Amino acid sequence: MKAITFQTYGSPDVIQLQEVEKPTPKDNEVLIKVYATTVTSGDIRVRSSTFPRGFWLIGRLMLGLTKPRDPRLGNEFAGEIEAVGKNVTRFREGDQVFGGTGLELGSNAEYICLPEDGAIALKPDNLGFEEAAAFPFGGLTSLVFLRDKGGIHSGQKVLIYGASGSLGVYAVQLARHFGAEVTGVCSTANVEMARALGAHKVIDYTQEDFTQNGEVYDIIFDTVGKTSYAQGKNSLKPDGIFLAAAAGIPEYSRMLWSSIAGGKKAIGGVAIQRMEDMVFLKKLIETGQLKPVIDRRYPLEQIAEAHRYVEAGHKKGNVVLTVGHNEN
Repeated sequence: MKAITFQTYGSPDVIQLQEVEKPTPKDNEVLIKVYATTVTSGDIRVRSSTFPRGFWLIGRLMLGLTKPRDPRLGNEFAGEIEAVGKNVTRFREGDQVFGGTGLELGSNAEYICLPEDGAIALKPDNLGFEEAAAFPFGGLTSLVFLRDKGGIHSGQKVLIYGASGSLGVYAVQLARHFGAEVTGVCSTANVEMARALGAHKVIDYTQEDFTQNGEVYDIIFDTVGKTSYAQGKNSLKPDGIFLAAAAGIPEYSRMLWSSIAGGKKAIGGVAIQRMEDMVFLKKLIETGQLKPVIDRRYPLEQIAEAHRYVEAGHKKGNVVLTVGHNEN
């Protein structure tokens, strides 16, 4: 089968499309024939070995000090179950599914094996494979940060910084779903899109600094790592929470201090992908409360070009890779 690999850290030029052995599912696994996958900011960090402030060494120790320990890329997918292990009960052959790979990678390939209790759910009937593949990374991350880490609830004022990215487009919609008054921050070109996604107010960061307008929020969610707790703390209510999807050392220092002193909090960490949260997203999608945002589509063979586009930092929502299967 065809799969994307990288043997060294670096620019998109290190990415290779290779023929590798097709995986065989273990007793508790499903074999998924991938029809669509994506390139996310997480893929860029892994491939280029660029991490939030102060975490380069930790990132290298986790992924491989001098070269990637796991040469695969890709965290989200949509496809069809081709085979199941003998102990699998949740799925059967022919099921159309979408999901994320959790802490593993490898979805940028024609096939992938995953545990049946992983972050996998039946694909919503109202979406195609490409649209479904655009949800898990941004949708699950935003859900975990807003609901679990931030404790979002109805009536709160929430600011989403980076409201047009792969996290931000879902964070806006989810915050609206939970009953919050939502302010999105994005560039001029994306103001109307953020409004269409449900933001009550949109701030064009090229024209206005949200930290200087006197507004205060229950939650500030930085989805892109372009602001910080230090910059936004005066825009938080006394018990407000700063959520950092790409937290650096300053945010983690504040997390430690706030756990002792109380008051305003900064919270980062990772978003664990879970099966039950995929099912939750599926219900929101099927009821029209959560919609996909796709900027560009590339065939798997053009993944280097997709990485260059995502790395430039101007995409709207998601960049999808289509996977063609050349079969007799």
